[in-house]
Amino acid sequence: MEVITRASTASRRSQLLRATSLFHKKSNALATDPRTSQRLEDILHFSLLPEEHDDRGIMTKILVIEDSSNERNGLCRLLERAGYEVRSAADGVEALQKVREDKFDLLLVDIWMPRMNGLELLALLPEDSRPKALVITGDESPDSVLRSLREKAYLFIAKPLNPPDLLQLIKTTLESPPGPDPIEVVSAEPNWVELRFPCEMQTAGRVENILDQLNCNLRPKVRQSVRLAFHELLMNAIEWGGQLNPELQAQIDYLRTRKFVMCRIADPGTGFDPAGVDYAAVTSHPEEPMAHSETREERGLRPGGYGIGLAKSLVDELVYNEAHNEVAIVKYLN
Repeated sequence: MEVITRASTASRRSQLLRATSLFHKKSNALATDPRTSQRLEDILHFSLLPEEHDDRGIMTKILVIEDSSNERNGLCRLLERAGYEVRSAADGVEALQKVREDKFDLLLVDIWMPRMNGLELLALLPEDSRPKALVITGDESPDSVLRSLREKAYLFIAKPLNPPDLLQLIKTTLESPPGPDPIEVVSAEPNWVELRFPCEMQTAGRVENILDQLNCNLRPKVRQSVRLAFHELLMNAIEWGGQLNPELQAQIDYLRTRKFVMCRIADPGTGFDPAGVDYAAVTSHPEEPMAHSETREERGLRPGGYGIGLAKSLVDELVYNEAHNEVAIVKYLN
């Protein structure tokens, strides 16, 4: 059954008053039930958010595709309170019909649903009017991530959802430029993923999201180490090698075997001389570990310079090519 929700400012104020009243009446229960407390805090926080409109002044429209009625209705209420126009579908067949009949700015797509799953739906979306799609699912298997990647999913979001984080991701996604997906999928095999993308922060964040989902079945400590090391080196590549220029392209290769995970990052810059990066912590003498900070301040650089040193401490191998515009990290799994 379709759910269409649109809140006026008055109705959101009414929700806020009811939530506030309930919050005070149930104060004793809230002290012992953190889930109820968090739910009410979400209502209090989001009830009076302004309605979201596009550049033409039209309310932003989102389609929620989820077979669980409880999760579907909960997402619709959350988005409606945040000021979006929301419609829903219980499976891919219903969703595809709605996409063909109406224009949506964003899809929230579950993967496993009856009749037509989310991956099949993504494959059938029209290329000329394709809305961005956030894949929201409890299935974080690498195979599902790779299939979604081939079908141009914008981001992967694992359940259970955190309402503030979800709304921020939606806002960021809707603010991204329209047009073809800037991430080029060169290879999407389980053991070898290769991506090319412009040197700008938002796309780099999506690349990080993809890599982290591919590592979802690693041990938590190993996954965290790879995530942090990759982040530091990717930021170096985008900021220093690519100069945050979206006209320039970076590339990552992700290799996964039974024994190791390897990530290679290539940036479009000319590289650097390790002896000349006196603004990085990795070049500081052990007896003067903060010497690079003074150099950065003198050159007007932001605080930092710990990226390479931090990455080295998190992985088992870190090597550069001769020009130092390509770097590879290896984390052993045994």
